[in-house]
Amino acid sequence: MSKIYTGLMLGMAALLTTGPVMASNGYFSHGFGSESKSMAGAGTALPMDTMATALNPALMVHTGDRMDLGLAFFFPTRGFTANPPTPAPGAFPTGSYESDNNIFYIPNFGYNKMLTPETSLGISIGGNGGMNTEYSWAVFNGFGAGSAPTGIDLMQIFAGLSLSHKLTPDHSVGIAPILAIQNMEATGLEAFQALSIHADRVTNKGHDWSFGGGVRVGWYGRLTHDFSVGISYQSRLWMSKFDKYSGLIAEEGDFDIPPIFNAGIAYKLTPTLTAVADIQHIFFQDIKSLSNSNNTIMAPGALGGSGGLGFGWEDMTVYKFGVQWMMNDTWTWRAGYSTASDVLAGGQALFNILAPATVTDHATVGVTYKLNDRDGINLSGMHAFNKKLHGTNPNTPNQTGYLEMNQNELEISWSRKF
Repeated sequence: MSKIYTGLMLGMAALLTTGPVMASNGYFSHGFGSESKSMAGAGTALPMDTMATALNPALMVHTGDRMDLGLAFFFPTRGFTANPPTPAPGAFPTGSYESDNNIFYIPNFGYNKMLTPETSLGISIGGNGGMNTEYSWAVFNGFGAGSAPTGIDLMQIFAGLSLSHKLTPDHSVGIAPILAIQNMEATGLEAFQALSIHADRVTNKGHDWSFGGGVRVGWYGRLTHDFSVGISYQSRLWMSKFDKYSGLIAEEGDFDIPPIFNAGIAYKLTPTLTAVADIQHIFFQDIKSLSNSNNTIMAPGALGGSGGLGFGWEDMTVYKFGVQWMMNDTWTWRAGYSTASDVLAGGQALFNILAPATVTDHATVGVTYKLNDRDGINLSGMHAFNKKLHGTNPNTPNQTGYLEMNQNELEISWSRKF
């Protein structure tokens, strides 16, 4: 237990010193753990590393006594283009603008201990998601006020303590209470202060913290020697409010983390080649601060209330596919692809200058090299293909434009079996 406690403290300390990121599926990472990330985040029905708590806690009892320590290097490129207004003038100067801060470092840590041959206790700590934009000019100055830089930083991390138990040799269940922490800062949004129910809590208030949690449950079943199935559900994570930004965020700063459902299969095509497929549904529409529309004319009182303007995000369904090839006792290769429904519609473009969650398709590769019977090095790479979202907004009726984003990520991790 002392190893678990030490790992928890070190992992939390490392994550709290990292910067916020714009993740891939909405504001969530495309996967958790180097092995799953190598297959586009699939693996609800395939035991791999100790970050499995973030995917399906029922898998942990099948990973044995093990520790994983990883670091991801995340490279998002995001921005927007303002087309020439017709007639002039427009809210934004004509041109293309790219956000600063194009590299982020995201550590993760997992540890699993077999209490008995049928029961395990584990910990997984990692970046859950987030979003970041920082424009070096006063983006919203055309609305009457603004300052530089303009943007939003949101960081989300989680720590899941999992208990996993084998009901039979081929079936297991798991439960993982989750502690979640959020950190947020907004800058350059002075133009919206007059529209808020709390004008003094809209922008430039420094970093604010939010704490809360929920639970994730899962089931894993090996139906035949070659075919397995997994299902998991993460509840809504109930978070304390961002008091410093209660005039910006709907429901006076309420920014809970939405529920997530995962279902997956794994099929061993040959003794060395396994195919996996997952479906993931993220319930963004359950969170008003995310789902409330901004496709409306702004008026006093439009920000901060229960019906306050939000990002206009819709639920997202993600389809993930991957393969794993154990070339020999030393090398294991992986690849994957995922595609998702759009989280944004064109009419929601205005606020999403701050959060251009446009990407929907990811290609991934990865490899594990076993150093010896206990230690291994894992690499995973991801590319999220550039995608543009064209649109307008009732508040910019004479001007169109588009948001766009692409991403790359490289993660390296070390695993040790005990």
